[in-house]
Amino acid sequence: MPTPPQAARKPVTHSLHGEDRPDDYHWLKTQGRADPEVLGYLEGENAYLAGVMAPLRDTQAAIYAELLSHVQEDDDQPPVREGDWLYFTRTAAGQAHPIFLRRPAQGGEDEVLLDLNALKAREGHANVWVYAARPSPDGQLWAYLLDTTGQEVFELRVLDTRTGELAEPPLTGLSGWTLAWAGGDALIYGTDDATQRPFRIWRHRLGQPQAGDDLLFEENDPTFRAGAGLAENGETVLIASEANMAQEWWVLDARDTQARPAPVLPRERGTEVPLLTDGGDHWLLLTNADGASEFALRRLPKREGATLADAEPVLPYSPERYLTGFHLFRSHLLLAGREGGFTRLWVLPRTAGGYGEARPVTFPEASYTVRLGANREYDSGMARILYTSLTRPAEHLDLDLETLETRLVKATPVPNYDPAQYVAEQVWATAPDGERVPVSLVRRRDTALPAPTLLYGYGSYGAPMDPGFSMSRLPLLDRGWVWAIAHIRGGSELGRRWYDAGRLSNKMNTFTDYVAAGEHLRAAGVAGDLVAMGRSAGGLLMGAVLNLRPELFRAAFVGVPFVDVLSTMLDDSIPLTTGEYDEWGNPGEAAAYADMRAYSPYDNLKAATYPHLFVSTGLNDPRVAYWEPAKYVARLRTLRQGGSGELVLKTNMGAGHGGSSGRYDALNETAEEYAFALAAVGGQL
Repeated sequence: MPTPPQAARKPVTHSLHGEDRPDDYHWLKTQGRADPEVLGYLEGENAYLAGVMAPLRDTQAAIYAELLSHVQEDDDQPPVREGDWLYFTRTAAGQAHPIFLRRPAQGGEDEVLLDLNALKAREGHANVWVYAARPSPDGQLWAYLLDTTGQEVFELRVLDTRTGELAEPPLTGLSGWTLAWAGGDALIYGTDDATQRPFRIWRHRLGQPQAGDDLLFEENDPTFRAGAGLAENGETVLIASEANMAQEWWVLDARDTQARPAPVLPRERGTEVPLLTDGGDHWLLLTNADGASEFALRRLPKREGATLADAEPVLPYSPERYLTGFHLFRSHLLLAGREGGFTRLWVLPRTAGGYGEARPVTFPEASYTVRLGANREYDSGMARILYTSLTRPAEHLDLDLETLETRLVKATPVPNYDPAQYVAEQVWATAPDGERVPVSLVRRRDTALPAPTLLYGYGSYGAPMDPGFSMSRLPLLDRGWVWAIAHIRGGSELGRRWYDAGRLSNKMNTFTDYVAAGEHLRAAGVAGDLVAMGRSAGGLLMGAVLNLRPELFRAAFVGVPFVDVLSTMLDDSIPLTTGEYDEWGNPGEAAAYADMRAYSPYDNLKAATYPHLFVSTGLNDPRVAYWEPAKYVARLRTLRQGGSGELVLKTNMGAGHGGSSGRYDALNETAEEYAFALAAVGGQL
């Protein structure tokens, strides 16, 4: 067995709110990711991982082959109409990246817009990502945002579809959150400040130098982020500056390349308007104003001086219905939300006087996930939606907005998969405060219980972990495992209240909910060996629960983990910090510091017996910097007591938060983790 590396100890002490915090590994941050000593340590950990995995590579290869056997390598995504064209992506056998194409809506040959595989080879990149792509209104130009490092700093490239060449030199240093056309020859884009906070919105006229672009909006409050998009009717650019608990809205005429933004709604802390669009003679919006904690759908007249107090209800508010989104068509409104813990859709007709009654879109299954799909045609009477369940691969459906009937456009092909062999269910765990926490389960019908169980969790930002199909689970399910998803507080599965009950001073609920889910699965005879998994804020979850109950788990996968909470939240020079005070708190305030100090995984590490741990990161990650997991592993190596499991750190040296961009690399990374999990449960580590 190889010898694990030992990071050098360089003691420093941080003092705040009367507490001295010694930190032997702060140098992994301060010396920077280009420092030879830092790189040497990370490469040493990668070499140690290679030694640990060497006996498991045959298992990894077998799992990779199984994963690949469930992939339809030659496949097209369902096309989405925009103007006179149908736009879609294609994957080809042996090629790691998608190809972007279009074809005439009235029939004709496919036309390649961008082959990412060819671009990657031609320009010599290790990874390539396209975050957004938008055609011009006349279809003659096609703009896309390209990242080649994983640092989420983008180039804006514009293809002239008539020549196949770029229409102009790329714009550089862009944010990945904004891309929209304003007319036929102007683009709206965003840029970040030094902390990678999107704070400026620009208008670019094709052919003019980037230095001459029009600055439309600048957000100087470091707790707010700016973004922009085009309203469904194509007439209005909507600019939002948002924090977790407040938004401000501005608009400008998309058809006038000289237009300047005009304010619609000012910011007010605690009053949220997360979604707003152009309804013609009114603004349509979601808001929590006037005590509508689960959000209300309202319309605001387009008249001078109108305020949120003038907004009229579109449908009666219900605290049992959490509204999360909508898409507006000329004759209908498609509304999204949640009831009873599950996603729901409703359709409202548009009438001369406003909007008619909301009619629910129904499906035969009891447990499912349904979402708005890509919809680009304002005049359409059909809406694209996506439907899935734990045993049913994603289906792209066209919903008739008048009859509410659905038509299958495409079911995601999953070779060598028979849904009849698998069963899904939902159970409930009881948290320490008595709250009932839902847990979704999927397994093969012939799996004998108790069985090894992977318990996945996230629980932050109000992001729900909805029950949907994932091909990548099959190698574990087919080996007699159970896959479980803990729908813990901090997500929004049970509405906005579920999110609020798992953030700020309530954050500990997220971690105790997850522990309660694991304990319930054990007590109910579902789980034998229990394996934990979470990424990003879910990596924070992993670190926190391992400090609370390390003996509960046989192994844990701690992915790109936000584990050094205090050091990160005390540093307002790095990405995300200032915009997340409403999520975690501002540690400059004593009460918030105490809350974070109570759960920050790095700060609460102690001498203990830990399970097998697979920790992963990306060197170029702008969201959770490499030094957080690196420090975490370095300190853990000094604290693990006898009987502890294996501890490995994997650093992807050419990628960021999401790992490798190529689909085959991603499958291999999954196979590596599963091989580690099987060995951990099988006593081979």
